[in-house]
Amino acid sequence: MNPPLFVTRDETLLDELLRLAAAAGVTPEVAADAGAALRSWTAAPLVLLGSDLAGEMARLAPPRRAGVHLMSWGTSPDGLFRVALDLRAESVTDLPRSDAWLVETLTDLGDERPARGLVIGVVGGSGGVGATTFACALGQVAGRTGPAVVVDTDPLGPGIDRVLGLEGRDGIRWDALCQTTGRLSARSLREALPRRDGVGALTWDAGTRGTRGTLQAFAVREALSAAQRGHDTVVVDLPRSGDPIVDEIAARCDLVLVLVAPTVAGVASAGRVCARLPDRGGARLVVRGSGLDPAQVARVTGVPVLAQVSHQRGLDEAIDLGLGPVRSWRGPLGRGAGAVLDRMALTRAAA
Repeated sequence: MNPPLFVTRDETLLDELLRLAAAAGVTPEVAADAGAALRSWTAAPLVLLGSDLAGEMARLAPPRRAGVHLMSWGTSPDGLFRVALDLRAESVTDLPRSDAWLVETLTDLGDERPARGLVIGVVGGSGGVGATTFACALGQVAGRTGPAVVVDTDPLGPGIDRVLGLEGRDGIRWDALCQTTGRLSARSLREALPRRDGVGALTWDAGTRGTRGTLQAFAVREALSAAQRGHDTVVVDLPRSGDPIVDEIAARCDLVLVLVAPTVAGVASAGRVCARLPDRGGARLVVRGSGLDPAQVARVTGVPVLAQVSHQRGLDEAIDLGLGPVRSWRGPLGRGAGAVLDRMALTRAAA
């Protein structure tokens, strides 16, 4: 891939751009005048054009292209937006206010995934209702149409790599991510995770899963951001126990699914789980099995039912064989996960 192109004579602006490029692990090409910039104008994946040379560049009438951003240090000068229109620039940005955006943009150069993926949280309304299993089923079904990842944030759970049959595959785990700092590339994360059939897994090493498995806030934020930028669908397996990090993760989800057993005890427990969610309006229920009517479940919990999924024969065998919970796309879990994803796709399209 060709390097990004920085076009400026402003030393203060250039120093800041080079600092941010270093943080993103990118070495740019630098042009100190418009004529030199023309040589790499069309080949560079990204052009950051300083406000000091924007007018000069516009007078040369370079070829129209995507990925041009006008940059300035501090407040953008008068008339810069008119020049941006002449150049068909995508944005007019000032530093240092936009540091985080620029580092993220530079980090993901070469990854042709401009849209951010859907983030779905899954939590059990009570113990043993199959939240981890359904989270993995969502990942398997989503992986049929685009890259998907299941993120394990429950150190006391069974481990999503084991449920998906990925425990024997090499790849990065939380243990390694929590030891790193700096920006995380979407492509790097996607390629580093254990993966099969379009779905990857981010979980703990088997030796640290359990009481020693802990999440670091900075690692969670970077991993979720990179996962969302690099996948169509991100499924987060959430623990029932609440803490500040878990609450932050739930708040970052586009949708939180609460798995509920349609029994008196199951509904009572699910109601308490729903009550402590950061955004109850962004939650929906998935009823597992038969029992109380779904309308009654919704009325008691105050949360709408999105899907009802019956129990699946041979589930334990499929997981033991390393096939994951969705052994057949026509089975209850395959159909239920597909229905949830279809409804979310319609909701996003209408938004």
